[in-house]
Amino acid sequence: MQRGSYREIVDLLLGDRVDAAWLCGYPYVVYEDRLHLVAVADYQGQALYRSHLVVPASDTATRAVPDLAGRIFAYSDPLSNSGHLVPRVELLRAGADPDRFFRRSFFTFGHRKVVEAVRAGLAHAGAVDGYVWDTLHRQHPEATEGLRVAWRSGTHGFPPVVARPSLAREEREALAQALVGMRGSEPGASLLKRLNIDGFRPVQAGLYASIRELVRQHRR
Repeated sequence: MQRGSYREIVDLLLGDRVDAAWLCGYPYVVYEDRLHLVAVADYQGQALYRSHLVVPASDTATRAVPDLAGRIFAYSDPLSNSGHLVPRVELLRAGADPDRFFRRSFFTFGHRKVVEAVRAGLAHAGAVDGYVWDTLHRQHPEATEGLRVAWRSGTHGFPPVVARPSLAREEREALAQALVGMRGSEPGASLLKRLNIDGFRPVQAGLYASIRELVRQHRR
């Protein structure tokens, strides 16, 4: 099943209404005392990704988030690391107040919708998941036409697959085994290709240390 926001997905997990979900690292860190890590995707040989700052190609001046004072900005989701937390911490690091820095900001509740908003001129810039941007550019190049990536963040742990608090350990392990084994079967390899990832691997909580640090800085 799909939901329109990470908040809804977290509520389903914590309410034991879904067994597992592919979730952003930010909500995982916020609720890691209640959620179980299952697996993480390999993307371009690593379980890492970046946040991308997307602007119109005609904007040749913007090089980083702090260059956008007084502009209109599109965020992805309130619980998105790459689409919300990263750009806000960048502003904090520059000594700016994220709540007052932009003329206006809004949530699209989808990385692709951030791209669409910037392309349509509804926002001067937006923050997106670099994996989503790369996949969109590769599979639907017309969707990214006229845009450019002005800035890329440092790397963070790729969004993990997590399980609800009460899911039995043997079931979590079976799910992890199925995900990790996908690349060894023809149907699994075909699906991974469609997803534009190399496969899945076991995951350790330490992978999300950089996101924990962003959360700490954002809360100060």
